[in-house]
Amino acid sequence: MSVIVEIAVDPIGTGSPSVGDYIRVAIDVIKRSGYKYEIGPMGTSVELPSVETLGKLLQDIHDALYKAGIKRIVTTVRIDDRRDKAITMAYKVERVSR
Repeated sequence: MSVIVEIAVDPIGTGSPSVGDYIRVAIDVIKRSGYKYEIGPMGTSVELPSVETLGKLLQDIHDALYKAGIKRIVTTVRIDDRRDKAITMAYKVERVSR
């Protein structure tokens, strides 16, 4: 069963109110991970095989942002860990859109 997470990364102290270039760095890490993801206006949703894999993904995102010059990062995570049946991001959106 998959876990659906929403990740919102806020780079702090960039010297500019625009952070799109840094968000692209985070998205590139997610893209390279091979996990299914959807970019939203306030965060990115990702389908992961387990909550355990979330820690590695977050570490990789933070490492890439630090390498890009960010000195401080605030990350918000929401986790949907449903174990009574398998769900996907597409399923959740479809259920609401009907």
